[in-house]
Amino acid sequence: MKKYICAVCGHVYDPEVGDPEHGIEPGTAFEDLPDDWCCPLCGVGKDQFSEEA
Repeated sequence: MKKYICAVCGHVYDPEVGDPEHGIEPGTAFEDLPDDWCCPLCGVGKDQFSEEA
């Protein structure tokens, strides 16, 4: 699964880890995150993330 990086703060969403502190189980692809999911570090929306090169 592909990792995605926040353009604002540089946080990397790793689908193998998920975001358990916010109810996102490991193995959740970025595309499957809820539309209202936000960066756990700076709070911006999914639209501020891009696929990691």
